[in-house]
Amino acid sequence: MATVIIFAEFIDNKIKKGTLELFTAVKNDSVEAILLGTDSAELVQELSRVGAKKVYLVKDPVLKNYNSAAYAAAATEAIKKSGATVVLGSGSMMAKDHFPRLAARFDGGFVGDCTDIQISEEHVTGKRPLYSGKCTANFAFTDKVRMKFILMRPNQLPAPQIKKVPTTAETLPVSFEGLKVRVKEVIQGTSSQADLTEAAVIIAGGRGMKGPENFKLLDALAKPIHATVGASRAVVDAGWTAHSTQVGQTGKIVAPNLYIAVGISGAIQHLAGMSSSKVIVAINKDPEAPIFKKATYGVVGDLFEIIPKLTEEFTALVSH
Repeated sequence: MATVIIFAEFIDNKIKKGTLELFTAVKNDSVEAILLGTDSAELVQELSRVGAKKVYLVKDPVLKNYNSAAYAAAATEAIKKSGATVVLGSGSMMAKDHFPRLAARFDGGFVGDCTDIQISEEHVTGKRPLYSGKCTANFAFTDKVRMKFILMRPNQLPAPQIKKVPTTAETLPVSFEGLKVRVKEVIQGTSSQADLTEAAVIIAGGRGMKGPENFKLLDALAKPIHATVGASRAVVDAGWTAHSTQVGQTGKIVAPNLYIAVGISGAIQHLAGMSSSKVIVAINKDPEAPIFKKATYGVVGDLFEIIPKLTEEFTALVSH
């Protein structure tokens, strides 16, 4: 079995769900992990519970905020130390920037946006969507590619089993002299909702919402079921909501357990970003809207009548 190391991301001192899922892709007990910017014993213990036999830590003030050059330097040292030939990560916005740089450093191969992966003794294969989700490609690394870097879409793999393997943590000294860029501050958003790529339930609004003031209806619908509110590109381009809420080919690729599309017609760019959702519910007054071709369940009607009633039902179910 190939030696595998997982790039572990965390938020609020908890390992992100997308990272934990990656441990289910590794069938042996040799998986290791990289943690940058922290030496938290709690995070090491969390990785131990899902099967990490060793965790490489690099803690330095320069890693407090994401810096592509600094992260690449630190991760490179951890990968060299581990001797891993397969590096896995969850397809966050940070990892999408980070992994191609790492692959270039090792003269390795890189595949992103994967929805399936198989790791054996000799081969690494998997699947990824192409052409806005119109087809799925099977990929494999050739024998000439020693180092393999792979990003998985979040919510594609099952939750990992608790293994509680004996885990050692090793802190690596890394020099960051000569960095040409230093990140002084990152201004966080104020939303308390889960990130779209990590969310189990997403409620997304489109032009059918008719204006930014009506997104409060989606906020009310999302609250009882702890959903994250998203939006189509048209809505973001119109300035109704922030770009961080955009779902689609030029926004965030999501795969929640439940995706509720409200007032979204279903342009191909939007479908490319959410078609991997487990269950899709579409609410639209146009029965010919393309979104209904992808929907598991469709509701044809006025969203301004349907959403308040749906909110009442969700609230009543939760209160019971």
